[in-house]
Parts: sequence; structure tokens; C-alpha cells
Amino acid sequence: MTVDLSAEASTARFSPRQRARISRGVQYTVLLALLVVVLVSADWSRVGETVFNLASAQELIGDLPQAFLNTLTYTLAAFVVGITLGTLLALMRLSSVGPYRWIATVYTEFFRGIPALLVVITVYYALPQAFGISLSSVAAISAISLGSVAAAYIAETMRAGIQAVPKGQVEAARSLGMSHTRTLIKVVLPQAFRTVLPPLTNELLLLTKDTSLLFAIGMTPVQYELTKIGRDALSSGAGGGLTPLFLVGACYLIITIPLGFLTRWLERRTGGTA
Repeated sequence: MTVDLSAEASTARFSPRQRARISRGVQYTVLLALLVVVLVSADWSRVGETVFNLASAQELIGDLPQAFLNTLTYTLAAFVVGITLGTLLALMRLSSVGPYRWIATVYTEFFRGIPALLVVITVYYALPQAFGISLSSVAAISAISLGSVAAAYIAETMRAGIQAVPKGQVEAARSLGMSHTRTLIKVVLPQAFRTVLPPLTNELLLLTKDTSLLFAIGMTPVQYELTKIGRDALSSGAGGGLTPLFLVGACYLIITIPLGFLTRWLERRTGGTA
């Protein structure tokens, strides 16, 4: 029985670090080759006309600041409702009263299981038809619909944060004569919020993108959010191809990239706990 020692010897010539360096070099070479192929094969004149059309951008640029502000307003309105209702639901899930737990469980499972767009459409059309409540404010519609969905996710995050608070601190607060409610407000919730800050910031980021679902409801031009204004500009056929969507995407990135950096910074500050 012969053993091929040449292959083993050739492999042994390289240390694990050298093999890893060679592997990275091969991957970089392949990626660079793919990039060169894309750059050479692309029709840059068509790309410029379709994506970076200055004439189309100038027509849209005047409406973007209002749409940008509206997007932030709708996001914050939904987040305020989401974090308020989500905290209440989390406390209900942890309550010793059975009906509270059942209600909170049904709510979270229901709103986590249906599309947010369906909730937006239902709130917009069902409230006037079923209850005679007509909402002319898009911020109110966003707060009710997107806030209700966000609350289901925030409730689970807050529940985990509350359960992460050491029981010894709760017992110490109660031994000092603090009531259950005061212990909850003064001791438990502040620590829970600190623990869940990174996922809450991430939820705010997701809500920013979810405001794009509001394009499905009726709005006046002054109420347009970013996706709505980009969609209308695209469907108007005024030229410029994908330039409106490129500008709208850039506006979303202006919001979401700083939030992403904030999330990672908070994760480092809290030691990665969530």
C-alpha cells in the first residue's frame, strides 16, 4: 500500500493563515473580474438617462422635502403608539390575571400574523364604513394601523427586557417599602428600556420603511410620503425612467443608515443584550 506523500507535503507547506490569505485573494480576484465585466458591458449612456436623469430630478426635487418630513411624521406617530401599546401588552403578558394574558397573547399573535398593508387598508376603509369614523389625517391612519402592528412586535421585545431585570433588584425595592407599581416604574421599566434600546431602534427603522405602505390610501399631494411621490412620478410617464425611485431610495437611506449606525452603537454600549 503506497501513500501519496507529495500532496500532503504540498498542503503542509502553507500554514492555516497562509491558506486563508490565498482563499481571500482568489475571492477578491473573482469579485474584481465580475465587477470589470459589469462595468464594461453596461450601457452607461442608457443608465445615465434612466437612473440619473437631471431633468426628471429637477421636477421632483421641489416636492421631496415635504414628502421627507411627512415620512418622518408618519413614522414617529406610529412609533409612539407602538411603544406605548407594546409596553402595556408586555405588562399584560406578564400579569398574574389570566384574561389580561389571553388578550395580550391573542393580540400579538394576530397582528404578527397578518400583513401590515392589510391593516392599513382595513383601517382606512373599515373605520368610515363600520363605525362612521372618517380619518382625514394620514398621520392618524399611520398611528392606528402601523402603530398597532408595531405594538405586537414591541410587546415581545419589552417582555423579554422586563424578564431580563434581575429579580433581586425587584425584591430589594419591595423590601424598602416600594409598592408594586412604583417598583415597576422606578426600577423595572428603566432597566428594561435600556436593555431593549437596540431592538427598539431597529423597530423604528422598520417602521420608517413600512410607511411606504401608506401609498395604498387616498392622499392629497401635501400629504404624500416618499414612496407615494416616487410612484406617482414614475406612473406619470414624464420621462426620466427610474430617476424618481432612485431619489426616493436615497431619501430613505438618509433616514435608515444613521438609524442603523445608532442601533449598532447601542448594541455595543449595552453589551449586545436585547
